[in-house]
Amino acid sequence: MRKKLTALLIGLMAGLLPLSSHAAKTPAKPEPFSATPEVRDFILEMHEQHGFDVAHLTRQFASIHANATVLRAIQPAAVPEQQRSWQRYRVRFVNEKRLSSGLRFWQENSAELTRAAAIYGVPQEVIVAIIGVETEYGRNMGKFGVLEALATLAFNYPPRADFFRSELEQFLLMARENGISPLEIKGSYAGAIGIPQFMPSSQRRFAVDFDGDDKIDLRGSTTDAIGSVARYLNMFGWQAKAPIAIPARVEGDPLALIAAGFKPSLPLQDLLKQGVSTLNNTEQLAEQASTQPAALIDLVTPDQPTEYWIGFDNFYVITRYNRSSFYAMSVFQLAEALREAQSVKAQ
Repeated sequence: MRKKLTALLIGLMAGLLPLSSHAAKTPAKPEPFSATPEVRDFILEMHEQHGFDVAHLTRQFASIHANATVLRAIQPAAVPEQQRSWQRYRVRFVNEKRLSSGLRFWQENSAELTRAAAIYGVPQEVIVAIIGVETEYGRNMGKFGVLEALATLAFNYPPRADFFRSELEQFLLMARENGISPLEIKGSYAGAIGIPQFMPSSQRRFAVDFDGDDKIDLRGSTTDAIGSVARYLNMFGWQAKAPIAIPARVEGDPLALIAAGFKPSLPLQDLLKQGVSTLNNTEQLAEQASTQPAALIDLVTPDQPTEYWIGFDNFYVITRYNRSSFYAMSVFQLAEALREAQSVKAQ
């Protein structure tokens, strides 16, 4: 009976149950999420499982509706080959603008980066590179209302509805824990938040109050963002002072090695017996890492020779941030460029 009364209350607040049969007709407007039965069920679940106030949560969902721009943005590219062009992808992130801005970011946050590297074992240049690739050092954190974006994908995008429904739940919990209205938080079209673009579940699990102000603020605190990126990589198994990737050449058909994926599974010395070889200037590093697990990475560009790399466990850890070999290689190459430029500045 109590559940039925709660559902009745949600229906009344959503404007679904008319108070009078003679109510005047009004022009059609986008239907608020609170009018959707699936959303009303979700509100009940949040009340029953986490103690959320039904009336308050219903009002919040009544102020948002499905966002067509979000649904367009989440769709896969119409032309499949556009998804696989390493050179087109690389130039977006490994360029002079992100390099110069990254060096400035590094200089401005040197103490925080040094501390994060010491605690979590992640090189400073890798932390800087991830933040550079994600939001250009905090310049592009997203302008979508995260509540509306996540609700749109949770209730209007069936291919990944379960994932985004879970993230919506985590987001509401995160907002309550931090004393912030969920309607005030902006992020990406997919619901990623702040300088490092953490999904809500990642923020709740991995983010850290690195500036010691008793709250986690990934939008407003660069220090929290730096510590959280380093902790995220550390929690996924980052190995301090271990290699990330080295360039390679391939003889014969590498299809079976590529099909094995980018999670390292073969000792490097075994991989090198299967038609894979390192370039001359990386032979010493390959010898030092001969017993470490490795994987063959292919970076494809249409109408150009495929670029091959050997990826180690740390390369795979970067893909836990974004499950793409293109992404991980962009982070690695930007990090290397930053490290080299920083070294030249220090001389």
